[in-house]
Amino acid sequence: MTMSTLKLTQHFDVPASVVYRALIDPEAVSGWMFPDGMSIHIHHFEPEVGGRFRISLTYEGDFGVGKSSARTDTYHGYFVDLVPNERVVQALEFETADASMQGEMRITFALTEAEGSSVLGAWHENVPPGIPPDDNETGWRMSLARLKQLVEQGQADRSGDAPSQSSRP
Repeated sequence: MTMSTLKLTQHFDVPASVVYRALIDPEAVSGWMFPDGMSIHIHHFEPEVGGRFRISLTYEGDFGVGKSSARTDTYHGYFVDLVPNERVVQALEFETADASMQGEMRITFALTEAEGSSVLGAWHENVPPGIPPDDNETGWRMSLARLKQLVEQGQADRSGDAPSQSSRP
């Protein structure tokens, strides 16, 4: 089975430190790390090297087939590397019996900064063959657009005010 890799970039009109915080703060993650038409539930999230996480994405409405159950994609993993304001690396895998969706994936977020703005490079490696590359890219573009909106509106910086966990911003 052939695994695929997706590479994307997103520009932000905020410093890298703001984007980095939104990558490792569970409240912020719950506000952006899911595609349109889905909702997110963070079961567990320890943003430290070796720290574990478990997340479920559930389809809303009458469409979508889940990888873990009829309407839900659940995945778990751990943080491989965290370099403040520069890089987040995660290893993760879906909780599924479907062999075409199995295997450890790696997601790397790399930040660069220039004059108060930043660029995020995102690599999703070892994507299982059961995930259509076009669908994966579309979902990631939706999520990164939501991340951009979240950090540029200042929501990722507000303490004690969790972003919405719905796919409706």
